Parts: sequence; structure tokens; C-alpha cells
Amino acid sequence: MNARHRAAILALAAVLSAAPEAGARCVDEVASARMIGAGQFCVFGVCLYDAQLWAPHPPAGFDTPFALSLTYRHDVSGARLVATGMAEIERLAPAPLPAATRDAWRADIARAFTDVARGDVLCGVYLPDQGARFYTNGRLTADIPDPVFARAFFDIWLDPRTRAQSLRRQLLGDTAR
Repeated sequence: MNARHRAAILALAAVLSAAPEAGARCVDEVASARMIGAGQFCVFGVCLYDAQLWAPHPPAGFDTPFALSLTYRHDVSGARLVATGMAEIERLAPAPLPAATRDAWRADIARAFTDVARGDVLCGVYLPDQGARFYTNGRLTADIPDPVFARAFFDIWLDPRTRAQSLRRQLLGDTAR
């Protein structure tokens, strides 16, 4: 192994071993977590991210804590993440969101997610009746103590009306289709 390879490996090891002060990895927040399912989110043949759902058991009706991890395959601006997330939350909402709620949730998503680059990992932890925590590359970016927001946010992937039906089935471990 030459000096360049050794330096690259040491630099990578330093990044991977750096434990965030806010706590361990996102998935470690979910007691007894195991991977329930995994899949890719692709649009017109372009895969944007790989997703994994971690929980003690498949989350039927949001009854258990879980972690949803997304590893990005392309660069995406934080503004795009916020706009897309809010558009999906509003589309899935049973009634139009009040302006104050919409503004607060938009600010929460903006706090949680900045620009992502290829290889970045965004991870959210759903905590029933408590809210959600969000991480970027293992670093806590937002702790949002709003259970209604948390449910609405994770509905983007887990609601039966999601735009990503195939990914939803894969995340929930449904391999029948």
C-alpha cells in the first residue's frame, strides 16, 4: 500500500469513526432495530437515493419507533428537499394545512436538511407520540417534538398513497409483488 492510499484510508477512517456529540448513529436510537426493508427511489430511470427502514418490527400504523435512512446518489439542494417534502406533506394531508402549520413545518424541514452531495446519508427517527429527530451523515441536525409533523413527514414514504409505491412495499418488507 502506497502513502497516498494509506492517507486516504486514514482520512476515511477518521470520518467514519467521528461520533457525533448528539449521540450515536440515527439507527442506534431505535432499540432492537433490524432492517425491515430496503429499496431505491428512481424517477424516469434515474435513481436518486437508496433507502432503508430500521425498526424492531414493521411499523403498522406508526406504532413503533423506526429509522428511515436515505443515501443520496446525486447532489440535491436543501431548497429542493424542503420544497419537495412540503409538497408531498400537503398532497397527503387530509385537509389543507393552516398557514402557520405550513410555515412552521417548512422551517423544521429546512433546519433538518441542507444541501446533500452524492454519498450523503440523511436519516430520520420516528418517535411515536414524541416527534422526530433528523441526522445528516450521523450528525444531529434537528429534534422536532411535534408528533403530528413527524407522522406527516414519514407518510411521504409510508402512506399507502405515496408516489413511491414500489419503494414503500420494499421498505415494509413486502416482497410479494
